[in-house]
Amino acid sequence: MSSFAGLRLAVGLLTVVPVRPPEEIGRSQARAAMLLAPVAVLPVALVAAAVGWVATLSGMPSALVGVLVVAVLAFGTRAMHLDGLADTTDGLGSGKGAEQALEIMKRGDIGPMGTVAVVLALGAQALAAGAILERPLGWAEVVVLVCFSRAALTLGCADGVPAARPGGLGALVAGSVPVPGAVASWLVAGSCWQVLGIVTGQPWWLSVTGSALTLLGCIWLLTRCVRRFGGITGDVLGALVEVAASVLLVVAAAVRG
Repeated sequence: MSSFAGLRLAVGLLTVVPVRPPEEIGRSQARAAMLLAPVAVLPVALVAAAVGWVATLSGMPSALVGVLVVAVLAFGTRAMHLDGLADTTDGLGSGKGAEQALEIMKRGDIGPMGTVAVVLALGAQALAAGAILERPLGWAEVVVLVCFSRAALTLGCADGVPAARPGGLGALVAGSVPVPGAVASWLVAGSCWQVLGIVTGQPWWLSVTGSALTLLGCIWLLTRCVRRFGGITGDVLGALVEVAASVLLVVAAAVRG
């Protein structure tokens, strides 16, 4: 039952898909939600890929196709991960102490560093998604990579990673995922990409390299945030997702089968 409640929690938190929230929200539900995050985003990923596929068939330039894809993803997730990326970048770049940096992240505004980070992430994702969708089964690869990016949440919520604040989403999910569960989530997501690569004739090392680079990027950001803020927040988790999505899409688009 906790798995089903966790899936409902993940869908409600991470997408705009309307679901009834679980009756109880505790550590077990939080753990299940983070582990099932790649599944929870599947409906949004499918819609985004379908929009991109239709736009590609209509002859629209790949860059504009990519813009449509990231727009659907942004609105389908309430742009919460992008907000997290902006706030985390502003906090890291503020040069303030941990408490002051966390206060900056809690504000509703966005600074110049956060703005640049979001623009660069959206631009990279849009161009990469547009290029991928021009390939056979490119829509399927976009779906897999978007879902894969949500596995970054298990890294941020792995056992031993503290929360930066006593309350909020970060405190609820921090340390809730056992390390073997985080590893398994990453391996399953990478295996799905590998299988798709075999079907589409991509180099065998593409998914391995992309998975490894994404993992390194997420670990670097997570380590930096824990040292800087004292732990994770909901914003840090959102930043991890956007970094993962950007690296995965760019690596996939850079190599042609």
